Amino acid sequence: MRSLLRRYPAASYFTLALAISWAGILLVIRGGPIPAPPAEARRLFGLVYLAMLSGPAIAGLAMTAAVGGIPGLRDYRAKLLAWRASPGLYAVALLTAPLALLLASTLLSLVSPVFLPAILGSGAIDPAGPIQGATAGSVVLLGLAVGIGAGLFEELGWTGFAIPILLRRLTILSTGVIVGLLWGAWHFLAVWWGSADAFGTVPVPLFLLAGLFTFLPPYRVLMVRVYAGTQSLLICVLMHASLTASMIILGPAVKGVQSVIYNLALTTVLWGIVASARVVSPAIGPRARSRPLASRARAV
Repeated sequence: MRSLLRRYPAASYFTLALAISWAGILLVIRGGPIPAPPAEARRLFGLVYLAMLSGPAIAGLAMTAAVGGIPGLRDYRAKLLAWRASPGLYAVALLTAPLALLLASTLLSLVSPVFLPAILGSGAIDPAGPIQGATAGSVVLLGLAVGIGAGLFEELGWTGFAIPILLRRLTILSTGVIVGLLWGAWHFLAVWWGSADAFGTVPVPLFLLAGLFTFLPPYRVLMVRVYAGTQSLLICVLMHASLTASMIILGPAVKGVQSVIYNLALTTVLWGIVASARVVSPAIGPRARSRPLASRARAV
């Protein structure tokens, strides 16, 4: 088994992360309907959220130990604690998501004010979300808490393990697109289960396609670019947290067709940022190639 994991580390990681997350979600909902009634989705949101996050974290650490052994775990710890980077890279990590969301909202608000951030109006999260009628302060606190949790536990796997493996053979752009698509697929069960009130008149497959496979790939490309420039898992945790928190705090209260339109607009903005950045060159320099974990595995 260990030989198989070392031969196909990236595929093994994704399979393990998905299996743990989805099994945990199914255990929490205990045979309940999918999608869940909105009240049920709000009641179980916290448990489903924790079950979902367990997959990447456990898979990332387990695969690091299996593929890299003690040297790999030491390298993993070093990347998690690495914080030295230029102010510009910190700005990219922390500000890309909120600025992209605000730009998409601003452009769409020229057509309809419904696309403005909900916090600027009622201060409430999307009605399909885990709480309703919250104050602006509650929305900010929830966004920060959920964002930090998602950033930490997910990136223990995506950036902690999968991305360094893929960057051994692929460019930043290819790695980002592949991981971005897998990232979206990993979200599938949780989003399908918890979005009943958000589908509107949009067919469920189209809604899920727009929600999972549009803006995540370009944002992941940018995350991979930041990782390639810093070799810091910590900074990528912050960048992921920024996206999740910004979507909760700055997202509009839209659903159905409007949600699809918003996702497509955000995707356009993010691909525009990707196009303006240097993300298509070979990803990693001598420092990264010398890392013990990557040197022990193939990229497939």
